[in-house]
Amino acid sequence: MGAATLEGLSRTWSPGRPVDLAATLGPLRRGSGDPTFRVASDGLWRAVRTPDGPGTQRLAVLADAVSATAWGPGARWLLDTLPRLLGADDDIADWEARVRADDAHPLIRRTWRSRPGWRVPRSGRVWESLVPAILEQKVTGLEARHAFRRLVLRFGTPAPGPAGVLPAALTVPPDPRTWGLIPSWEWHRARVGPERSRTVVAAAARAAALERTLALPHVEAERALRSLPGVGVWTAAEVRQRAYGDPDAVSLGDAHLAQQVVYALTGEMDGDDARLLELLQPYAGHRYRVVRMVELSGVSRPRRGPRYAPLDHRGR
Repeated sequence: MGAATLEGLSRTWSPGRPVDLAATLGPLRRGSGDPTFRVASDGLWRAVRTPDGPGTQRLAVLADAVSATAWGPGARWLLDTLPRLLGADDDIADWEARVRADDAHPLIRRTWRSRPGWRVPRSGRVWESLVPAILEQKVTGLEARHAFRRLVLRFGTPAPGPAGVLPAALTVPPDPRTWGLIPSWEWHRARVGPERSRTVVAAAARAAALERTLALPHVEAERALRSLPGVGVWTAAEVRQRAYGDPDAVSLGDAHLAQQVVYALTGEMDGDDARLLELLQPYAGHRYRVVRMVELSGVSRPRRGPRYAPLDHRGR
């Protein structure tokens, strides 16, 4: 498994199907300025805090295979889990049958056919997905991405790997203990309100137990996530989609998701969670796939009304 070179450990994975790196791993990226995730001319880069320690991963598609190189104490883990990350365990047989059915929505069928390399990713890192999801609660994406970037750069560690090869400022996110010790003024400087910071700090004490839920059925894993103070159905779904590879996790309560999906599937402008669930019911077991197909389709609901004005918590 993997060849040891001066440039790290390497592996080539041939899944026997196309691999769409951008579509599959895109949800793991927290905006274009995410210091843990970079897209460069030589591949897609990730900085991850693995069970074995910090690791850097570079991925590139070469013909019908994926080339991976990894550095740091977590390099072996990153190579070993590469197939699962890219959806090797994602069973699409039932989904394909649903999409081929006569009553399948044309948009869903068309987008799926245009994205044969997309799969639901499974990062295998619960904490890595939980923290940014908490930071995204009830704020704009711009606010959440600013907070995540600032805190990771301030309290994370430089990604392991050869100088001059790694993208600039690629950073491994802090470990749970460090997140739990961030002082209140740093949260304020990152524009994170007390509700979200308290949720992160409380969850940090249970981070090790949360990683063990990866072995549980998705229903039980959701129950464990939602037992955390401040973690509801939306946050749990966001984590399940990324860390667990759950194809049915729907982010209910999202400020825009229901409206966007309902519009894409029906043309209705005022969709809500109830209407969203109604439309997704025929795809039970694959509801997140439907949502992702809408996202990848490029169909966008026209904006109405003023944009939400971000809150500034620094003076509170």
